[in-house]
Amino acid sequence: MIKAILFDLDDTIVDTTRLAEMARRNAVENMIRHGLPVDFETAYNELLELINEYGSNFNRHFDYLLRRLELPENPKWVAAGVIAYHNTKFTYLRSVTGARRTLLELKKDGYILAIITDGDPIKQWEKILRLELEEFFDDVFISDYLGVKKPHPKIFKRALKKLGVKPEEAIMVGDRLYSDIYGAKQVGMHTIWFRYGKYANRELEYIDYADFTVDNLEEVPEIVRGLGNEEERSDPEVHAD
Repeated sequence: MIKAILFDLDDTIVDTTRLAEMARRNAVENMIRHGLPVDFETAYNELLELINEYGSNFNRHFDYLLRRLELPENPKWVAAGVIAYHNTKFTYLRSVTGARRTLLELKKDGYILAIITDGDPIKQWEKILRLELEEFFDDVFISDYLGVKKPHPKIFKRALKKLGVKPEEAIMVGDRLYSDIYGAKQVGMHTIWFRYGKYANRELEYIDYADFTVDNLEEVPEIVRGLGNEEERSDPEVHAD
């Protein structure tokens, strides 16, 4: 019997990829508008390389961008980048199309819902609270707080234990085949790969670990109900006289 559905956050519930790209572009444009003496393509490509090397949670991207461009420290340019970046995030932060309807439907059906995500706890909670998503979830598990990242089995096992469900009673829904799908499958969970965002065509060597693939989150409730019906048909007690 399926009791719980666990969701990744970025590019599964929250539309992160498009938001991040827009915020970074606006940041570079604003830095140039306030005097950064570099063309947009050069500065933007350097910023992307920097993010790839240091990670998206690094808090000094714009300071390091000036160093990479061999420019002197300039607080005004950095401030211009920070302001445009955060203004864009706050203005255009959106949930993935169909996410709220999907969560509402599953909640009405009585399933336990949870988030299991990597990333900085404050940033992840900010997304959840700004989009008013907290009410849908029974718990939120964030790797940087727990000390272990997906696909390590410990993060999934700790979540399942806290929720009080067995692996076979839970489904993991996520956009990354490696960290979400492979990770969950390794502990015995059912898996639904949401083919979306920047990982829609990546990590395909792990696709066999996906029990189902969807291009729209609103397909998830039907899959969940289908799994429940299959288990009922296979349970000998259901057919007993």
